[in-house]
Amino acid sequence: MGKVDKVSRLAGQVILICKVLMLVADVAFPPPQLVETNTNTTAPIMAAKIDGHIIIGGLFPIHNKGEKGCGAINADRGIERLEAFLFTIDEINNSSTLLPGITLGASAYDTCGRAPYALEQSLEFIRASISNLDPTEFYCSDGSKANPVSIPTAVAGVVGGSYSTVSIQVANLLRLFKIPQISYASTSASLSDKSRYEFFVRTVPPDDLQAKALADIVAKFNWSYVAAVHSEGEYGEPGIDQFKVEAKSKNICIAADIEIPISATNATYEQVLKDLQEKHEAKVVIVFVRTEDAMGLLNAATRLNVTGKFVWIASDAWGNRNALVKNNALAAQGAITLELQSSPITKFEEYFLNLNPRTNRRNPWFVEYWEDEHKCAWNDKPHVTPYSAGGPPQYQPTRPCQGDERLTRKLTSQESKTQFIYDAVYAFAHSLDRMQRDLCPGIRGVCSKMKKIDGEKLLRDYLLNISFDNGYGATVKFDERGDAPGRYMIMNFRRNRRTREYEYHVVGTWSGELNLNQSDIVWAGETQDVPRSRCSEPCQEGEIKYNQKGEQCCWICTRCNPWEYIQNEKTCESCEAGYWPYPNKTGCFALEVQYMTWSSIYAVIPMVLATVGIICTLFVICLFVMFNGTPVVMASGRELSYMLLGGCVFCFFMTFMIVAPPSTIMCSIQRFGVGFGFSIVYSSLLIKTNRISRIFESARRSAKRPPFISPKSQIVMTCILIFIQVLFTFVWLLLEPPGTRLVYPDSREPVVIRKCKSDDISFLVSLVYNMLLIIICTVYAVKTRKIPENFNESKFIGFSMYTTCIIWLAFVPIYFGTLHSFRIQITTLCVSISLSASVALLCLFLPKVYIIVFQPQKNVRKLTMNSASYKMAPTASTAMGNNHSGNEVVSSEHLRLNVQPRSAAAAGATTETETDDRDSLASL
Repeated sequence: MGKVDKVSRLAGQVILICKVLMLVADVAFPPPQLVETNTNTTAPIMAAKIDGHIIIGGLFPIHNKGEKGCGAINADRGIERLEAFLFTIDEINNSSTLLPGITLGASAYDTCGRAPYALEQSLEFIRASISNLDPTEFYCSDGSKANPVSIPTAVAGVVGGSYSTVSIQVANLLRLFKIPQISYASTSASLSDKSRYEFFVRTVPPDDLQAKALADIVAKFNWSYVAAVHSEGEYGEPGIDQFKVEAKSKNICIAADIEIPISATNATYEQVLKDLQEKHEAKVVIVFVRTEDAMGLLNAATRLNVTGKFVWIASDAWGNRNALVKNNALAAQGAITLELQSSPITKFEEYFLNLNPRTNRRNPWFVEYWEDEHKCAWNDKPHVTPYSAGGPPQYQPTRPCQGDERLTRKLTSQESKTQFIYDAVYAFAHSLDRMQRDLCPGIRGVCSKMKKIDGEKLLRDYLLNISFDNGYGATVKFDERGDAPGRYMIMNFRRNRRTREYEYHVVGTWSGELNLNQSDIVWAGETQDVPRSRCSEPCQEGEIKYNQKGEQCCWICTRCNPWEYIQNEKTCESCEAGYWPYPNKTGCFALEVQYMTWSSIYAVIPMVLATVGIICTLFVICLFVMFNGTPVVMASGRELSYMLLGGCVFCFFMTFMIVAPPSTIMCSIQRFGVGFGFSIVYSSLLIKTNRISRIFESARRSAKRPPFISPKSQIVMTCILIFIQVLFTFVWLLLEPPGTRLVYPDSREPVVIRKCKSDDISFLVSLVYNMLLIIICTVYAVKTRKIPENFNESKFIGFSMYTTCIIWLAFVPIYFGTLHSFRIQITTLCVSISLSASVALLCLFLPKVYIIVFQPQKNVRKLTMNSASYKMAPTASTAMGNNHSGNEVVSSEHLRLNVQPRSAAAAGATTETETDDRDSLASL
C-alpha cells in the first residue's frame, strides 16, 4: 500500500473517531429544539428515502470524485445503481410472500467515490442506533406532536459501498455498532478478513479470484512476459499482488509493475505509457486500476497516438463500461476485460426507462442526471449540484428540457452491477423474513422483538446462512468469509462486423476454470492472430534455457550435448551408463548391447584368413604324413614338427572362438586357447633351437654327445613348457572367473559392448609367458645363425622369430589403441594370432613342402647329408695330422662316426638313436 493511502486511512480513522464522539455527545445531550422551525438555516443532507417499518441503508457514488470534493454526475455507477436499489425495495414491498405485513424503507446517500465523504454520510446510519430518545415524548408549544427532523430511524443493514476504499472505511464504522453491510461492487481481497471486517459481506467475489482469472487468460495465450499497471489503494495493490503470486506459479514474468497514484494527472498517465513502451517485448499489459485510472490511460494513449501498441487485459473496474471507451475506441481495440457474470434484471429495465423527473421525486439527484443525459435545463434553469459548489458547472445547457425526453436503450444499457444490488437487497429481505418467522411466530408484521434489530444475530444466524434463487439464473449465497462465488464474463472490445460499431463481446467465462473461445477474439488492427508477448522465444527441441541475470523470462537457448537429456527446462543431465537420450531429449532409453558376431565384416575377414591357414596347415600335415619316411620329413624332426603344426591349427581355430558372441563358455575357451596355442608353437620352436644350439656348442668343445637331444626328450621338454602355460591359465581362471561384462567405452557415445569379463591388461599379462618363449627363441636363433649351410633350419626359425617379434610389437599398441572400437580390437587380435601362426608355417615348412612337391629329386639322403664347413674342437688325432691351426672339413657321417659308441657291445643298443640323430642332424 502506498504512503499516501496509509496517511489517508489514518486521517480517516482519526476523523471517524472525532465525529463519532461528537455524534455521541450530540445524541446524549440533545438541543432543546428538536422540531423543524423557520429559524433552521442549515441545508439538510441529501438522501433518497422510502418510508418503511425496517430501513435498509444505501451508499452509491452518485457523483464522480472531483479535484475538491464531488465532481460530475455518475450516470451508470451512481444514478442507475441507486434506482436499482429503490426498485428492488419496491418489488419486495409488493411481494405477498416475503416479509408479509412489513414494509421495507430506504435511506440512500451519495459517497462521491471518496472514503472521507462516505464516512460523513454513513454517520446518518448510526444516529438512531445510539439514540435513546423516543420522539413521541416531545410536543410543540401549541400542544401538537413534534415533527422530529434529526432523529432518523435505525437501519437494519447497509447496501454499499461501491469502491473498496469506501467500503473499508464504512465497514470500520459500522462494525462498531454491529450493523451488517453488503457490498455489491467492492472486491478487495482484504475485505475477506473477518477479524477486521466481521460485519461485511458482499454479493461479488474477491479480487484474488479475479487475479486467478487474469493469470489463466495470460497463460492460455502463452504470454510469458507482461507488464502491469495498478492503482494505489485497496483495490489495485492487493489485486496486483495476488496476480503476481498466480503469475509466478504459471512461470509468467512481470516486466514492469507501475503504480498510478491516487492524485494522478494527465502527465502521470502519459509517463506510465512511456514507461511501458520501454519494455517493448511486453506487449500485454495487465490493468488492475480504478475506473477513472483506466479512462486516464486510454485518454493518454489517444493523445500520444500509441493506439494498437498494447494488449490490455483489464480487471472488472474496466469491465464493459462504455464511458471508458467512448472517445478512445482505437486505443481500447482488442482489449480483454473481466466483468462479473450477471444477468439483466428485465423488470428493472422497463422501470428505469420509464422514469422522468416528474414521476421520480424520491431521487433528489435524478433531475441533475436528466439534465446531463439530455443536455438540457429542467424548468429552463441549469441545475448545478451543490457538491461542486466553488467550482464551475460540469455542463452548460443551452436549451430547456421539453418534458417529453425519454431514456432509451441507445442512450443507456443496464449497468453491470445491477444484479448484485438486486441480490444484496433480497439477501437482507430473506434474512429479515426468516428472522421475523423465528422471533414473531404467528404474528404478521414487526413484533416487539424486532423493534430493535440485533445486527449481530441478523448476520450470524441468517444472512451468512441464506441461499436462494434470485429468479435470473443465479443462486445467492455466501461462504464462510462472506464472499460470493467467483463467476466472470470475459469480454473482448472490438468492432462489430455487421454494424461496424465498437462494442463489448462476450468470448468466454471463468468460474474456477477458464472457458474461452479463442477463435472469437479480434485483436487490435482487427486481426485474429494472437499477439506475442515474451522476452525470449521458446527453445527448440533439445535445448534448455540459460536465464539472463535478473531476468527470469529472458534467456538464451543452449543445446544439450548428444549424450544428455533435458531433466528440466534449465538443466541437461547425462544419461546413465548404457542409456542414450531419445531424439526429443525427454528421457533416456536402454541401448542395444553390441558384440562381435560371425556375420560381421570384422569377423568375416579374420575367419577367412584363419580358414586359409587351417587348410594350408592341414595340407602340410597330410603331405608330411604321406612322405613321413622321406629324408626331408625325417630331417625336420617329425615329432616336434607335428606338434608345431598342431599348434598352428589351434591358433587358426581360436579365431572362430574369439569372434563368437561372448558367453561364459566362449570366454573360458578364449582365455585358455590363445595362450595354449601360442605355447605349443613357441615351445616347439624353443626346444628345436635349443637342441641345435647345444649340439653345435658341444661339437665345438668336445666330441661328447649332449644330453636330452633325442626326440622323446624333446617332446617331454616341450610338454613341460606347455604345461607351465596351462598352469598359469588355470590360476588366472580361478583368480578371475570367466564371464561376460558390459563395457561403456565412452559415455559420450551410444555404445554398449558385451565383452569377456577379463580386462585387456590381464589378457596381456597372460601372454607374458609366450613373449618370454619368443624372446628366448629369438636369442637362440641369433646364436645359431652361422651354422653350416645345409643345417639351415635354424636360419628359417630365425626368420620366423624376427617376423613374430615385429608382429607382436605392432600388435600391442594397435590392440590397446583401438579400445574405442571393440570390433577393430578383436579383428586385430585375430589377425595377429593368424599371422603369428602363418609366419611359423611359411618360414619353417614352405621350403620343405616345395622340395617334396616340386623338387622330389632332392628329397634323398645324399643331399640332406651333404658336407659343409664347420670349425670343430681340436683332438689328438687331428693335431697329429695337421701341423697348423686350421679348419677341417668333415661330413655329417664323419661327425656321426666321431660320436659313435666305443664298444661293439653297445652298437645294437644305439642303432635307433644313431638313426634319429642322423636324421635330426641332417636338418641342422
